[in-house]
Amino acid sequence: MIYNNSKVSLSIFFISLFSILSLSAQTVISGKVSEKNGTPIEGANVYLDGTYDGTATDAQGNFSFETEEKGPQLIKVTFLSFEPYTFFGDVKILNNLKIKLREDVNSLETVVLSAGTLEASDNSKVSVLKPLDVVTTASALGDFVGALQTLPGTTTVAEDGRLFVRGGDASETQIFIDGIRVFTPYTPTTNNAPTRGRYSPFLFDGITFSTGGYSAEFGQALSSVLLLNTIDEPAQEATNIQIMSVGGGFGHTEKWDKSSLSINTSYINLAPYLALFNSRNDFQKPFQTFSGEAVYRQKLKNGLLKVYGAFDTSNFSLTQEDINNPDGTQFSLNNKNFYGNTSYSGVLTNDLKIDVGASYTLATTDIGINNITVDDTENSAHFKIKLKNRFSNRFKLTGGVEQFITDFDEQVSGDFNPQEYGYKNNLTAAFAETDIIFSRNFAIKTGLRVEYSAMFNDITIAPRLSLAYKTGKNSQLSIAYGNFNQQPNAEILKFEQNLRARNTSHYIANYQYTANNRIFRAELYRKDYTNLVTYDTTTASSESNFTNNGDGYAQGLDVFFRDDESIKNLDYWVSYSYLDSERKFQNYPIEATPSFASKHNASVVTKYWVEKWQSQIGASYTYGSGRSYTNPNEPGFLQEQTRAFNSLSLNCAYLITPQKIVYASVNNVLGFNNINGYQYANTPNASGQFNRQALLPATDQFFFVGFFWTISDDGKENQLDNL
Repeated sequence: MIYNNSKVSLSIFFISLFSILSLSAQTVISGKVSEKNGTPIEGANVYLDGTYDGTATDAQGNFSFETEEKGPQLIKVTFLSFEPYTFFGDVKILNNLKIKLREDVNSLETVVLSAGTLEASDNSKVSVLKPLDVVTTASALGDFVGALQTLPGTTTVAEDGRLFVRGGDASETQIFIDGIRVFTPYTPTTNNAPTRGRYSPFLFDGITFSTGGYSAEFGQALSSVLLLNTIDEPAQEATNIQIMSVGGGFGHTEKWDKSSLSINTSYINLAPYLALFNSRNDFQKPFQTFSGEAVYRQKLKNGLLKVYGAFDTSNFSLTQEDINNPDGTQFSLNNKNFYGNTSYSGVLTNDLKIDVGASYTLATTDIGINNITVDDTENSAHFKIKLKNRFSNRFKLTGGVEQFITDFDEQVSGDFNPQEYGYKNNLTAAFAETDIIFSRNFAIKTGLRVEYSAMFNDITIAPRLSLAYKTGKNSQLSIAYGNFNQQPNAEILKFEQNLRARNTSHYIANYQYTANNRIFRAELYRKDYTNLVTYDTTTASSESNFTNNGDGYAQGLDVFFRDDESIKNLDYWVSYSYLDSERKFQNYPIEATPSFASKHNASVVTKYWVEKWQSQIGASYTYGSGRSYTNPNEPGFLQEQTRAFNSLSLNCAYLITPQKIVYASVNNVLGFNNINGYQYANTPNASGQFNRQALLPATDQFFFVGFFWTISDDGKENQLDNL
């Protein structure tokens, strides 16, 4: 009996000893998790990597758990919208830890550098437009440039059709496709007839419109850059057929395992339209154009290769009224344009990305003006390499080099000895830029661009700076500064190359509020111009004396509001721009407001989906205050103004079936009698007064009807986003 009691006692002893030893092997890990400002974080996960040992923090941010692990261990702390925290150390020292988590700057709430930039992309954090908007705006007639003219910062110059941004002329805006320069983005036309962008929205899924203060990656633009990005990967195979009152079109996308090909063609001929509706121009040969585009995409092991090509040809001849010629001015034009673009985007390492691209442009234009013939040929190329290294979520460095090459030739002939003009231009540029994100509330971008012109034998240095501060959950402030240089355009360089680059400095302050499918932007800006080109003749010619003595300024306020939430099925936006601008350039004798700048511009765009009718109804109203012109019957220069520009446009898209759409639109439905300016006689009449005639649009209204049919794998895709 004693023996048995001894065995029981011994067993109890060893069990107790084992329990004590086990308890002594447990190590307590403890601490507190908080934000950088000391605010406790509740619910953060704290654990030893590779084990089941861990816990969550309490309301005070405290945590405590036990582990049997020995020696060095990796402790991790994670919480939504904060960067993960890791620490490697012996378990013996992992107690009473004071852990401060940093905000995750990759979250959707992170501040965005937005001063001067308007996004139109499905992938952008802050988009004022979507790709759908670019082509469903009633006044745009399917032209992405027309849609962008409803945004703040632009001026309506109805007789031109190009982008005029914040007091700059159209040549001060440059267009890029997949980051590569487009040298001839517009179809040429005659005086008092608006041009259109060459490229269809069909192949693009993102547009960035920078009205100032843009990245150091882009140069040779004094006012603005427009970035067009082709689709990386089409959703499915599809065929698009278009039958229109002015022509027709065809598009098709073919997909393979790791590649795809999209093509888009169109033919436009205004002859049938002009047979029904009168034009103020007397066409001997109505405008017609044929165009085609294609983009091929190939997925490679570490990147994506895209090859883009576009070709178009256009021609017409007409007689325009001319107060100095009773028979009018005979004008004819024949243009052929090819643009090729190849780009590769890939990764070299986990944090290092490379972008390589090149473009080539061949443009030939034959112009006839009465008995004078002008033949232009331009060969241009752009080569670019860009590297982007992500050192951390908070610091990124981008740098690159690029080369621009242009060879321009012009031959002029008539009742005189033929004359030849032209120039060869070679520009080398290097750029570097850093993105530093200090927190979700504060970020900064600094950049520097250096350019060397072989033509001018001159180096220009242009710094750039942007800052953004988040003032609330849905609002932020941004400021930007940039120095920009641009060489004179072909109309100057073909006569004179002994010049310097033009220069401007941008100062921008931006406020932006975004919440619940609503966005509000207000932006103040100032631009100072120097080295503008002047000459002492009526127009630039071989007889002109050219200098870089011009200067000027542009300043103003841009406001934008969009609401896609308040009223069911209704989407609308409102934009307003105030512009104060004067400059001395070209043949200006004094500093004056240029004829392409109007003080007030406003647009209202609405789109309403009628479920019962399966239709989208749209309206666009555009207003522009009067623009300056010179009246030789009164003293002064550019001293008078035209009356204001007004236009209301309507459109409607009706879905016969999900893939068959009938579309109709009319521009200037109320028939406003807009005046683009005045032409004065070269000599005074018997009373000593100079007679004049108003420069009117070719037509006060434009009507369009089309049928659009899509054939796709899912039986649902349609062309509503291309109308």
